[in-house]
Amino acid sequence: MSTRENFPALGPGAQAVRLSFRFVAALAVLAALAWATSNVRRIPADSSVVVTRFGAYVRTQGAGLLVAWPRPFEAVRLVPGRERVLERRIVSLMRDPRAGTQLSMDSDALAGSGYVLTGDNGVVQVSATLFYRVADPYAYALQLDYLDAALERIVSAAVAQTLAQRDLDAILVARPEMVAADQQMAARREALRGDLARAVQRDLDALTAAHAGLGIEVARMDVQASFPASAIDAFNAVLSSMQNAERDIAQARTIAEKTRQGAQQNADRIVQDAQANAAERVATAQSETSTIAQLEAALALDHDPGLVARAYRDRVQAVLAKARHVTTIDPNDASSLVLPGHAP
Repeated sequence: MSTRENFPALGPGAQAVRLSFRFVAALAVLAALAWATSNVRRIPADSSVVVTRFGAYVRTQGAGLLVAWPRPFEAVRLVPGRERVLERRIVSLMRDPRAGTQLSMDSDALAGSGYVLTGDNGVVQVSATLFYRVADPYAYALQLDYLDAALERIVSAAVAQTLAQRDLDAILVARPEMVAADQQMAARREALRGDLARAVQRDLDALTAAHAGLGIEVARMDVQASFPASAIDAFNAVLSSMQNAERDIAQARTIAEKTRQGAQQNADRIVQDAQANAAERVATAQSETSTIAQLEAALALDHDPGLVARAYRDRVQAVLAKARHVTTIDPNDASSLVLPGHAP
């Protein structure tokens, strides 16, 4: 007689209990297997994992198959790999929509939100986006809950510090007429993104040196600067005034140059006329006094004693020819001479 024959046959209720027990046991085995293999997984190529055992750092593993103890023995946190570039838009630099309105009780406190002061006391609005990589997965996983707030503070401080060291023209094209004239300002505008990225990286390195690093490094910075909407009309008015002033100055310079050229021409003509008149008067005087000069020279040297008599005879004829009648008197005659005339 077999052993099975020694036990009475189970009733329907007992069979149901036995099947339920086997089903629960199978479920328990499956749950145990799932729990035991819960930290056995495949890590994607652009990610890595940080493994901690009871909260203590154990290791960092890159892409591939991960085998770790299940919770609560070991915890696994998936973080982006070094090759992946993450993006963070800095919202603290954006202007609060409640600013300048009467809907908010704090409108005065929010009036300056979204504005950054430049080195020449100008005001600009800046839109910044930070692109970064994970350099230290464990530090990144440790600070992940505080990463966004820390980046907001770090980038905002770097933007304010960097722009405070620059003039308005070194941030954006404030005066288009100076773009071609000042190549140094254009170069500084092109270097703005690099300067901001280096400033943010310096702050991140300082946190790492203080054992409070965020585990990231800067890949690049995208920055767009613009004028506040309320200041555009005023700035355009200033530009128009400057352009009008430059135009008026150019016209005044043109008129002044024409006046100067006309005055110079008149002065040159007056000088030439004076020089011509002077030369003519000198020539006339020399011509009229040439005979006297010759007589003076001859008399001074006593070369020709009869020169005076000859000159007298040459000149007296022309003088006497103009008279109506001439009466001659011998200078050696002692007789008296009565000349006709009118009584006074």
